[in-house]
Amino acid sequence: MSGEARAAPVPEAHAAQPAGLRPPRGRVVAGLVPRGWLPRGWVPRGLLGRSLLIILVPMLLLQAVALQLFYGSHLDVISRRLAGGVAGDVAMIAELARREPESRAELFREAAWRLELAMAFEEGARLQGSGRPAWAPLLPLEEDLDRALAERLRLPFDTDWQSDPRSVIIRVQMADGVLHVEAPRKRLFTATLYLFVIWLVGSALLLSGVAILFMKNQVRALRRLADAAEAFGLGRDVGSIKPEGAAEVRQAASAFNRMQERIRRFVGQRTEMLAGISHDLRTPLTRMRLALAILPRTPESEEDVAALTQDVEEMERMIAAYLAFARGEGMEQAKPDDLALLVREEAAKARRAGAAVTVAGPEALVLPMRPDALRRCLGNLLDNARRHARRIDVTVEGPAGGEAELRPARAWAQVVVDDDGPGIPDAAREDAFRPFSTGAPGGTGLGLAIARDIARAHGGDILLEASPLGGLRARLRLPV
Repeated sequence: MSGEARAAPVPEAHAAQPAGLRPPRGRVVAGLVPRGWLPRGWVPRGLLGRSLLIILVPMLLLQAVALQLFYGSHLDVISRRLAGGVAGDVAMIAELARREPESRAELFREAAWRLELAMAFEEGARLQGSGRPAWAPLLPLEEDLDRALAERLRLPFDTDWQSDPRSVIIRVQMADGVLHVEAPRKRLFTATLYLFVIWLVGSALLLSGVAILFMKNQVRALRRLADAAEAFGLGRDVGSIKPEGAAEVRQAASAFNRMQERIRRFVGQRTEMLAGISHDLRTPLTRMRLALAILPRTPESEEDVAALTQDVEEMERMIAAYLAFARGEGMEQAKPDDLALLVREEAAKARRAGAAVTVAGPEALVLPMRPDALRRCLGNLLDNARRHARRIDVTVEGPAGGEAELRPARAWAQVVVDDDGPGIPDAAREDAFRPFSTGAPGGTGLGLAIARDIARAHGGDILLEASPLGGLRARLRLPV
């Protein structure tokens, strides 16, 4: 048992405790309240993280302020009073032992019984300092005891907090030896600190757990709503979602369900109306075709009949294309299918129509799609290239090959159609997607419009670029 001997009144060794081991008394700890806004990288991007930040940061700041006030007032006052009581008892016994050396044994017995202080005297001994580390550097116990002993003893002393886990050993240098005093730690330490810290930590953990659980439920409802909206936008039938969460989230889910139902009803009504229009228009066209077929042919009228027949056929193609564009294949449900196989089938149809088409890509590439609508989309792209070019190269690329410019966080599959035709100038490429915008005779101007409409209904898009073959490149991108 050894400490650092020093002379009263100022305990220099213990006073040299490094700064920052415990908060300064009577002041709020610097740095608890941030100055200015948090750096951008520290702010969570998700709603859950931001909500927890709003809830937990004020709570933690409040806990920190409460802890500082406890350190700055209650704990300091209690610690000084307890240390003063022990120091006064030790100073009184040391003074009595100095005045009446012959009564030390009786004095030590009385101190052990009445004051709970174990006493011993080592004749002729001298204090030897060792510079032991602090027992509890965040608490003011040692500093307060040293200060109280220095004020009351006015003799060289040292304290040892390390040798005995239940007692504090105080050694006082007297003229004829060293007085050893063992003071119980319970006389210097209060369990209130433990209770206070447990309350702070426990309440923080409890509130944090409740906040995390509650906010997760709220964010889960929002995520389900976002996923349902995304799936519905991609043409997938997700059905009605169950309203859950806070009242505002339930209101948004109910509004989404109503919007979904209105859109379905609108698409259904539009399809029925267009089916009626198709029937009404095709009936007179059929009669006209029959009339032209049975019309007597003469050398003079042959050219006029051929022209009228061509006009009727052109009108039928325009009606079919218009109906396909207006309908948008919206009633078909998405399902996993092989994009690579679908491209090869459409390329085979284009070859039978007289086009020179080559296909490159993986053997299979399965992704969610509406097969019939996508066949129409690819057919329109290939038909557009076939009418203007002699060579067509089709490349199918998996997710690794796509340039996700539209949605960087999503993987994309691509179908690239290159031709060696005249191409389209940069300024006119976007206009080519407008309905009834045609740059060549024999076209309805709806092929690219329908193709882009179908691609966007899948959550993708079609871009027109310059082709390495010298003509036009159509890049169809679909989410995986």
